[in-house]
Amino acid sequence: MASVTHVISKVKQPLGGYINPKLMECTQFESKEELIDSSLENISPSLVGETVDYMTRFMLNHNRNSSFEVSRLGARLIGFEDYFQGLLEEIRGLDDKSIFKAVKCASFDTVFRAGIMAYKDVETINPDDNTINNIRIMIKRSLEFFNIYGPITADGFTFEGAYTRNVDSGDGDFLTADTLWDFKVSKNEPTSKHTLQLLIYYIMGQKNRKKKIQKHFKIGNI
Repeated sequence: MASVTHVISKVKQPLGGYINPKLMECTQFESKEELIDSSLENISPSLVGETVDYMTRFMLNHNRNSSFEVSRLGARLIGFEDYFQGLLEEIRGLDDKSIFKAVKCASFDTVFRAGIMAYKDVETINPDDNTINNIRIMIKRSLEFFNIYGPITADGFTFEGAYTRNVDSGDGDFLTADTLWDFKVSKNEPTSKHTLQLLIYYIMGQKNRKKKIQKHFKIGNI
C-alpha cells in the first residue's frame, strides 16, 4: 500500500506521459513583488512549499486547525501536539511572526507522511528574513490567483471510498466550481508526474464519498 505520490514515482509512463504537460494551457501572471533567489533561503524548498500551501488555505478559509491538520497529525505521532498548538495559535496573518510560526508548524507534516524518522528538531528550523519574505510573496500570488479563478469550494480533501489495494492515501489541494487544482511551489514547469497525479485524483474523485468530482471538471496545476 502506498500514497498517490509514491505510486507515481514508480510508474513508467509512455513518451510525453499519459497526459503530456504541453497539452495544458499556461497562463502567466505579473507580480508586483519579485522573489529573491531561492538559494538564499535558509530552509528546504519542500518546507517552503508546504508553508505556502497551508498558509494559502488559512488565508482563504480562516481556519488554522483544518489548514494545518496534516501537520497536527504528525506532531501528535511524536507527542508534540501541545507544542504544535501553541505555535498554531500565534498564526494571525502574513506578518513575519505568523509566517515564522507557520514554518515550524508545517515542519511536522513530514512526520505524518514519511514517518517518525523524518522528524527534524523544530527548534533548529528558524526561517530568516529572506525566506519569510519569499513565502509571503508566494502566498500573496496564490491568493490573487484564487481571486481570479475562485472561489474555493473545498481544500485539503481526501478520497474516502476511492482508495484501492495499491493506493491507500493521498489528498487533493483545492477545488473550485469546475476545476481540480494541484498546488505546486516550484520554479519549474509541470512534468508528466504532475499531470499523472492530477489524473489519479480526478479518477478517484469520481468515487469520493465526501466531495465527488464531476466528470465535466477540468484539472490544473497552480
